[in-house]
Amino acid sequence: MHDPLLFALTVLTLLGTPGPTNTLLATAGAASGWRNAFRLILAENLGYLLAILSIGLLLGPVIAAAPAIGIGLRIAVGLYLALVAWRLWRAGAAQVARSAALVKPGQIFLTTLLNPKAIVFAVAVVPFDADHVMAYLAAFSGLCAMVALGWISIGHTLGAAAGRSGHARLIPRVGAAGVGTFAVTMIVLPLLR
Repeated sequence: MHDPLLFALTVLTLLGTPGPTNTLLATAGAASGWRNAFRLILAENLGYLLAILSIGLLLGPVIAAAPAIGIGLRIAVGLYLALVAWRLWRAGAAQVARSAALVKPGQIFLTTLLNPKAIVFAVAVVPFDADHVMAYLAAFSGLCAMVALGWISIGHTLGAAAGRSGHARLIPRVGAAGVGTFAVTMIVLPLLR
């Protein structure tokens, strides 16, 4: 994808689509506020860039040659997301009560590193054959930060409303349900094929 405008619109559309990373960012914005959630943006960026580079340069050809590896990776990602959802569900209410950081940078990094969107970016969006591939990756990072701020803002707004109505303890449960839904999808869909 060599057209910069088409590249930017595609990246914004894919990154803006709800997914496990965005669910965690919104949950962090809702539960921990702006200050704690800002540090997650770098973790998301690093996760995407490492995944895109790894898949685009190394893993993509292996998965194309052996589709079973791709299926195994999707199931592994689903199991990891199920673990994240379970941890959010169990520890969430206590952490909200203590105003502790509910979502950690490591969770965002690993969830993003394993996010299926990275595969799409690596094989169909980022033009690895372009002379200015680094400029595309830099643009991707900037767009990623903008979208992350959007999800954190949405979460912060919803979290403030939940807090005012006395329902702040529901925030981690809603986040866990969202991540859990993505986990089930990641595990079940490869098994149905």
